[in-house]
Amino acid sequence: MQAQDVMSSPVYIVAPSENIAHVRNLMLKHKISRLLVMNGDALAGIITKKDIAYRLRQSEPIWRRRPIDRIPVSVLMMPDPMTIPPDTGTREIAALMLERDISGFPVADNGAVIGIVTKTDLLRSSQVDKLELSAGDVMVEASLINRYHSLDHIIDQLRERNDKLVVINNDGTIAGIITESNLAFFEYLNDRGTLPEKDVVMLRRDESAGRKQYRYVVAVSAVAEDLMTRPVVTITSDTPLNTAVRQMLENHINSVVVVDGKEVKGIVKRDDILQELAK
Repeated sequence: MQAQDVMSSPVYIVAPSENIAHVRNLMLKHKISRLLVMNGDALAGIITKKDIAYRLRQSEPIWRRRPIDRIPVSVLMMPDPMTIPPDTGTREIAALMLERDISGFPVADNGAVIGIVTKTDLLRSSQVDKLELSAGDVMVEASLINRYHSLDHIIDQLRERNDKLVVINNDGTIAGIITESNLAFFEYLNDRGTLPEKDVVMLRRDESAGRKQYRYVVAVSAVAEDLMTRPVVTITSDTPLNTAVRQMLENHINSVVVVDGKEVKGIVKRDDILQELAK
């Protein structure tokens, strides 16, 4: 199969001068994660939910935290994105995506953009449906965080691990999951157009063997339980991989958590599946 067989077309576009609020609305409305930025007929860049999500860190410069209806696309977009011709094979596309950590390539024919191929488009291909594997064959260890971890910590962990974060309760059960989408689409601004603050109360021990006590911690803009998606779509380790893929596509997600009994065994992510496709 080739790019022209699996690409999405027509593509959703924005201009460099349009604002990030408009971008977010388009992504939410059409359930997409990236938009091409066009200057007339010329491809100027690409903007993704990741570009929006990582600007929320509290220590970022103030201008990056101004209301998103005042931030132009040109500030956050990735300029001059790589394009692929329509006859590029799907295995080559999967390998390029993994090698370059890119989730979508515009498809250009003689300089004109005719579509876009994303990781989700590859998941829908018949080649993925034919993979005779189970979830346990491709799952990896899940990245776990507590439901009271701060927004800054969440962004740092997502950047460092380039991964989804499974949010757990104190008893080890699943509370939710956080992805780049949760950050990009989080309604984080208050009425003043700035990041809100809240006090978080957490259990702690004054000494290693001491009695647990509640105490206030430093004010934060948001914590994991404010951002997370719940309930979480889960599967068992013996679930056929093509069933896991259908779960992802039906729920518009790119990972499923593997749970046997009440224990989190791992996570199956879109990239783990594309690794198999690229072989």
